[in-house]
Amino acid sequence: MGRTRPVRLILIGFCLVLFGFVGPLLMVIGVVETSFAFSLLSHAASVSGLLLGLIGTAMYAGIRKK
Repeated sequence: MGRTRPVRLILIGFCLVLFGFVGPLLMVIGVVETSFAFSLLSHAASVSGLLLGLIGTAMYAGIRKK
């Protein structure tokens, strides 16, 4: 169980960062209607995904160090 939690955090963070990239891309292409709320959601997903990925990576490194 020790390794599954950091890996899960890293994967969730990756998915959020990916959504933070694909969301604005879809708005620029014109697939999704441009709105302030969707832009804010994409930005929040990108930032929170980055933080979750960093936390998961730090936890994984701490487990590997032991």
